[in-house]
Amino acid sequence: MKKKIIALSVITSIIASYIILPMDAYADSSTLAGFRAEVEQYTAELQEKQDKVAKNDQEVAEIKARISEIENELDTIVEEIGTLQVEIDKSNQEIKEKSEESKKIIEYYQVANGENAYLEYAFGATDITDMIYRMSVVEQLTEYNDKVMNELDELIAKNKQQQKDLTTKQKQQQDLQKELESERERINADTQALKDAMPAIQEQIDSAKENVEYYESIGCGENENIFSCQIRYDQAHASSGGGSGGSGGAGNVIPPSASGFYRPMVTGYVTQNWMNYGHLGIDLGNRNYTNIEIYPVATGVVFAKYYDSAGALVLKIRHYVNGRYLYSTYAHLSAWYVNVGDIVTPDTVIGRMGSTGNSSGPHLHLEITTCDWNRGGGCTWAQYQNSTLNPRNYIGFPSGLYSWWYSK
Repeated sequence: MKKKIIALSVITSIIASYIILPMDAYADSSTLAGFRAEVEQYTAELQEKQDKVAKNDQEVAEIKARISEIENELDTIVEEIGTLQVEIDKSNQEIKEKSEESKKIIEYYQVANGENAYLEYAFGATDITDMIYRMSVVEQLTEYNDKVMNELDELIAKNKQQQKDLTTKQKQQQDLQKELESERERINADTQALKDAMPAIQEQIDSAKENVEYYESIGCGENENIFSCQIRYDQAHASSGGGSGGSGGAGNVIPPSASGFYRPMVTGYVTQNWMNYGHLGIDLGNRNYTNIEIYPVATGVVFAKYYDSAGALVLKIRHYVNGRYLYSTYAHLSAWYVNVGDIVTPDTVIGRMGSTGNSSGPHLHLEITTCDWNRGGGCTWAQYQNSTLNPRNYIGFPSGLYSWWYSK
C-alpha cells in the first residue's frame, strides 16, 4: 500500500513538534563495567532461583512422603473402624442373647412357681440352711445377669468411644492431607513461576555477555559511556549498510539523520496507550489487519530482527537523531521484508501486522527507546525498560482510543 502524500507544511509542523528529544532522554550512563556487573547480578539471580527450585522440589518430595504416610494411616484407621464395628455388633448380639437367656430363666420360674418365682423359691426352703442356699442362688443369678449386662454395656460404650476417636482422627488426617495437598500445589505453582522466569533471566545473561564482548571488541573503555563509544566507533568505521541479514545488532552502520516521525500505518487507531498498566509501548490496530503494511516511524537502519521467547516476530530500527541513537521496535508482525543493516525510510514496507507471540489479537506493538538490550544497543534489559519514551511525544496519533486516522 502506497503512503498517502502529506502537504509540505504539515510535514514541517510535525517535524518541528516531534523531532526534539527531552533533555533527560539519554540520562543513563551505561558502561562496559556496568554490563559486567549486570552479568554477575543476573547470574546470581538465576542461581538463586535454581536453588529455590531445588528447595521446592525437596519440600514437595517430603510432602509427597508425608501424604503417603497419611494415606497408609487412613487405610489403617478404616480397617480399625471396621474391626471395632464388628466387635460392637458382636457385643450387641451377646447382650441380646444374654437378655433372652435371663428372660427365659425368669419366665421359667414364673411359669413353674407363679409370679413371685424368686421369692417363692427362696422362702420354699425346708430349713434355714436350705433358705440361705436358695437366697444365694437367687442373688448369684441376679448378679450374674447384671454383671454380664454391665460388662457388655461397658464394652459397647468403650468400642463406640474408640470408634468415635478413630473417626475424629480420620477427619483430622484427611484435613491434614488436604492442607498438604494445597501446600504442594502452592509450591509447584511457585516452582513453575520460577522456571518460567529462568529463560528470561538466561536471555538477559546471554544478552549482557554479548554486549560485553561486543563493546570490548570495538575498544570501549571500562568506564567509558557506551553511547559515546558507539558513536565514536561508528563514525570511524562507517559503512553504507545494505542488508547484512541475520538477527544481531546493526553494528557500525550509521543511518541517515531522521528528518521526522510518522505513523507506522496508513490507517488505524490506538488500542492501548504507553505505560498503561506498565505497557512499554503503544498498541495500534486496524480491522483489515491481514493487509496492513507496516512502515518505519522514521529513517533508520534495521538494527535487529528475531522471534522473541513467546514466538513474536520482532523488528528493531536504529535512528540517528540530534547526534544520538534512538530505537523503534515493531512486534507481533506476521511477516518482515527487510534484513539487519538495511537502510529504511518512512516509505519502506518493513513488514505486516500480525498476532504472533503473546498476543490476544492482530495489532502492532510499537516502542520507542533511547537504547536497546540487543547486541550493540547500549543497555541491559532492566535499563531498556526504563528507557522507553511515549510514542505520542514524537508521532501525531489521535488523542483518544479507537479514533481512526487515514494518513501516515
